[in-house]
Amino acid sequence: MKKGLFLSLSFFWSCFATALASEPVRVSTFSSVLTELAQRVGGSLVTVTGHVAAGSDPHEFEPKPSDLKVVSKAALVLLSAKHLEGYVGKLREATGGKARFVEVGAQMPSLWQGGEGGRAGEKVEDPHWWNSVGNMRKAVAVVRDALADVLPEQKAAFEVNARAYDLELLELDKWVRSKVAELPRDKRKLVTSHDALQYFAKDYGFTVYPVAGLTSAEQPSSRQVAELLKIIKAQRVKAVFAEDTVNPKVLQQMTAETGAVLGGQLWVDGLGTGEAASYRGMFRHNVNTVVEALK
Repeated sequence: MKKGLFLSLSFFWSCFATALASEPVRVSTFSSVLTELAQRVGGSLVTVTGHVAAGSDPHEFEPKPSDLKVVSKAALVLLSAKHLEGYVGKLREATGGKARFVEVGAQMPSLWQGGEGGRAGEKVEDPHWWNSVGNMRKAVAVVRDALADVLPEQKAAFEVNARAYDLELLELDKWVRSKVAELPRDKRKLVTSHDALQYFAKDYGFTVYPVAGLTSAEQPSSRQVAELLKIIKAQRVKAVFAEDTVNPKVLQQMTAETGAVLGGQLWVDGLGTGEAASYRGMFRHNVNTVVEALK
């Protein structure tokens, strides 16, 4: 009995010591949304460095030497994908092929913008997949599996964390649908600073009329602005929405000419600050702002 007890205790302390000795997996993320996702699914088993700060414009981000230094030590690099990060080559070079790269957004269907009447007739892949709660739930599974590949002995822990986070997202989606139901379908018209809410619109029955293209740098021509003014008047759009990273000057001009009001600020390129500092908070803020302004 004593020998068996001794062996059991020895095995326990051996496992405990091994757990203490193992360092958390280093994860680099290039989206504030992915930063939260990696932290929630990885828990205490990961150390996450978010290279794109909440409230900043991911379309304008370029990694600095300090970012590349951190990435060089990462075991896992999470990317939004869908051509949002044009600097992936630099990141891969920094890791020397040692890190696992996962393009999270590549695991879900894309929406394409442009085409007839678009940017010179060219269709462009929309990178803003996180503005769909359904896509975010898919992303949870992608990150769970990526972490399990890097640290297979902790697969069960990642599964537990992912399941808990997914349940929160399921409840968020139910709340969004209930809140949006307060708005008649003919009122679900979104005039926004740039074209970032098509995934949201597809899920919840909105039509989006963006001022700029898929990035804030794609500014409209005077003809496009004139056409948008006609749409706002014809559709009797009550409110237009500014975004966290875009100068609202053009929208202010639109309100002056159409009678629509500025409905508030939306966080569409990632997490924000204050109540929008979490994915749930960001989504609830956007939905509340839209519904209350358009009702």
